[in-house]
Amino acid sequence: MDFRLMGLDSPLLSTIHHMMDMSDDNADAKNINAPTRTYVRDAKAMAATPADVKEYPQSYVFVIDMPGLKSGDIKVQVEDDNVLIISGERKRDEEKEGAKYLRMERRVGKFMRKFVLPENANTDAISAVCQDGVLTVTVQKLPPPEPKKPKTIEVLCMPLGCDY
Repeated sequence: MDFRLMGLDSPLLSTIHHMMDMSDDNADAKNINAPTRTYVRDAKAMAATPADVKEYPQSYVFVIDMPGLKSGDIKVQVEDDNVLIISGERKRDEEKEGAKYLRMERRVGKFMRKFVLPENANTDAISAVCQDGVLTVTVQKLPPPEPKKPKTIEVLCMPLGCDY
């Protein structure tokens, strides 16, 4: 309830209102349905890793900027036979003696993206190349299934009066 709507806009009532809101937040934190720390960390890592996804006639291509990372810092995996996971960690440069940061804008820490692959993705034919700070993951498509041909069943004629 907002006391300001009733014309009561005093610092004391504002403080009480703020304390009541904080108690609601703490109650939600203990809620079973509240997201776990791991989930929140993964969600932030995924939001901070933009990607382009392209479809070609024979493949799907995922392009992600990875400036300053070496191939050992990047992990590409397939989970549950249809989820492509691209993850890794960008580490902070070692500080040299006498130097201090005036501004830090480049992201450091873990990053991750998950992509649910289509049914026709061939998870046994995936390649990943990191060149000039751009990671390109290519997932080949499975060949289209051949249309099923009708099966012909031979009809046997039995002479009349035969016992089975």
